[in-house]
Amino acid sequence: MRLQVPLLITFLGGVFMAVQFFVPHELGQTAFAELLNWGRIVAAFALVLGIQSLLRTHIEKIRRQREDWHYSAVAIAAFVLMVVIGIGFGHGEGSGFDWLFRHVQVPLDATMFALLAFFIASAAFRTFRARSTEATLLLVAAIIVMLGRVPSTLLVIFGDTGAGQWLHATMPDVSEWIMNFPTVAGKRGILFGVALGSIATALRIILGIERSHLGGGGGGE
Repeated sequence: MRLQVPLLITFLGGVFMAVQFFVPHELGQTAFAELLNWGRIVAAFALVLGIQSLLRTHIEKIRRQREDWHYSAVAIAAFVLMVVIGIGFGHGEGSGFDWLFRHVQVPLDATMFALLAFFIASAAFRTFRARSTEATLLLVAAIIVMLGRVPSTLLVIFGDTGAGQWLHATMPDVSEWIMNFPTVAGKRGILFGVALGSIATALRIILGIERSHLGGGGGGE
């Protein structure tokens, strides 16, 4: 019974969502809006559980003084500070919460993304080595696109033409063609694959074949 009831709720909810999307009846839309409200309530409880799990993990790390436990202390202190300031003094524009977000959180996010650029460049260097025909094509296309899209910051060196056009007049056009046709075609193919995989996974969950979301070990028995 503990297994059949959640499976039945999942099946009915999944079928209803699919039907109301293709049959936009007023009754279905009303029920859909109500289910979204229920979803927000569940998400609120999930947020509480997530906060509890976060605090428990970091407090345990501090208590046992595991490696880099100082960072856990900073994380908890920052969390408590933001909660106290947000609840006690508001979080509107010009508040202390807004100031901390703009002058601490935003610069930290920018720093993380700036560091990611170097990791991406390193990964691209390792990937673009011409060890096969496919890797050679990828390398050539990447060089053409990069040269064709060099920003105007190098105008001091190359004048009004930019690096790509300075090398060859058609370089920017070739770069744009690669971005508009082969790249878009590959991207759409990937999106189609992701969509089909998502549909297959959803059907497995709705039909009760996939039961890992119920705390089991995997698929259906």
